[in-house]
Amino acid sequence: MLSAFVSAFRTPDLRRKILFTLGLIALYRFGAALPSPGVSYKNVQECVELVNGGDSAGIYQLINLFSGGALLQLSVFAIGIMPYITASIIVQLLTVVIPRFEDLKKEGQAGQSKMTQYTRYLSVALAILQATGLVALAARGQLLQGCPKDILDDTSIFGMVIIVLVMTAGAALVMWFGEQITERGVGNGMSLLIFAGIVARVPIEGKMIWDSGSHLKFALVVLAVFAIIVAVIFVEQGQRRIPVQYAKRVVGRKMYGGSSTYLPLKVNQAGVIPVIFASSLLYLPNLVAQLTQDTGGDPAWWQEQIQKYLVNPNNPVYISIYFALIVFFTYFYVAITFNPEERADEMKKYGGFIPGYRPGKPTADYLNYVLSRITLPGSIYLGTVAILPNVFLNMGGGTGGSIGMAFGGTAVLIIVSVGLDTVKQIESQLMNRNYEGFLK
Repeated sequence: MLSAFVSAFRTPDLRRKILFTLGLIALYRFGAALPSPGVSYKNVQECVELVNGGDSAGIYQLINLFSGGALLQLSVFAIGIMPYITASIIVQLLTVVIPRFEDLKKEGQAGQSKMTQYTRYLSVALAILQATGLVALAARGQLLQGCPKDILDDTSIFGMVIIVLVMTAGAALVMWFGEQITERGVGNGMSLLIFAGIVARVPIEGKMIWDSGSHLKFALVVLAVFAIIVAVIFVEQGQRRIPVQYAKRVVGRKMYGGSSTYLPLKVNQAGVIPVIFASSLLYLPNLVAQLTQDTGGDPAWWQEQIQKYLVNPNNPVYISIYFALIVFFTYFYVAITFNPEERADEMKKYGGFIPGYRPGKPTADYLNYVLSRITLPGSIYLGTVAILPNVFLNMGGGTGGSIGMAFGGTAVLIIVSVGLDTVKQIESQLMNRNYEGFLK
């Protein structure tokens, strides 16, 4: 593996891509630590330490983890990449509902560029909404509950509008970082930015567990993370290979086809998108409840129910809803991204067929059958890995707080999945240049 890394850095264009990616990730981490204007940096740091020591962060734990701790610190990149990911999924979902989007999807590069433009507009709109909600919660003292200090120096309308504009601009810049990494760097830019945020929290939260005085707990956490990594790698590499045979064709004086290949269907076809989207969706009800609650007044019945069941990640109701949403979004996302009818038409167009099945509708029905069967264990695997740490904490009678979120199943799942995908992309580029890959 080390020789493969040396070969990657010896290749000029691949070295430029890797350094370009690392440079943008470094800028992203710098912006995540840069406080927004009008935010009291000293008070925010004291409040964040207080929150990290307890359970005050509530539903914001996982979203804060995705941003690398920038959310609760109200930094320039506090909104992070989540608006773009949410907008991307919404636009993909709309392709099923709106015929115009479905036509754009079939137009190739031109249509894809138009859909990307719509995604950017929606991302900015979502960033404005999320930034406004965060600033409003911070002004009312509900973002970091239990902290007696004011985290905003200026709570006037003008001051809060400036903070919202800065956070929205930061979200747009993060979106541009992700697109540039995908286009000119190595790996998927959006996933790598989330990867960088989670990895940045690992040393901090590892030190918190160690300083808590329970070294046995730290050892058990490390062993559990290692077991989850092994399981995630095993499942992520698993795939169902459907054999595809291409008939021989004579074009002019040349003969084409006659080869045998396979169509790989991964067990986890959806990746980590269902986990991220389920986390974002569970965050919204609590945000709405806090924004609509009167300051100093008693909460309404529905606000009490949200506070009771959808705030603490270790609550059995929260765990059940989280698991169900992951399973649902896994099926939904796979149904959108993989169309058996299109794959069957492509194989038929180029003279390919699955042995034992006629081209066209029988092939599409077979692919749909296999995909539905293989998606079930994939969705259960995603949901189980995501909720496993919460279940253990609940059984052990602990709340966990925000300590150890970087060691949770969701974080490990994202780190391993994104890491494997990035390594595979570097390896494929090395193999194209006749170098040995990472896995011999």
